[in-house]
Amino acid sequence: MTATILTVDDSASIRVTIKMALTGAGYSVDEAENGAAGIAKANAGNFDLIITDLNMPVMDGLTMIEELRKNPAHAGIPIIFLTTESDEAMKQRAKAAGATGWLTKPFNPEQLVKIAKKVLGR
Repeated sequence: MTATILTVDDSASIRVTIKMALTGAGYSVDEAENGAAGIAKANAGNFDLIITDLNMPVMDGLTMIEELRKNPAHAGIPIIFLTTESDEAMKQRAKAAGATGWLTKPFNPEQLVKIAKKVLGR
């Protein structure tokens, strides 16, 4: 069975790059443009992995993760931050909020696929 991944980023070009990389690896990908839309999609769907940006309008990725982790239905879903931020303090805040991992932009699409496979175990 194909894993379903939700990607949350305010940049349409980043969402396209992520989708191309992951669908090329056989994953099903859905998209949201900010954290609030990401929560709505996560609540309406069944995702195996969420990849999110940090800095977005409406709701940032950190707040989205905190909100998702309050819902037991989302407790076990891996969440990867894909962001331009590389500050160690921010990484620790993300980890404390419930992020599974961190990938810094600009990113290598092959590296993203490798991380997805590792986190998903497939």
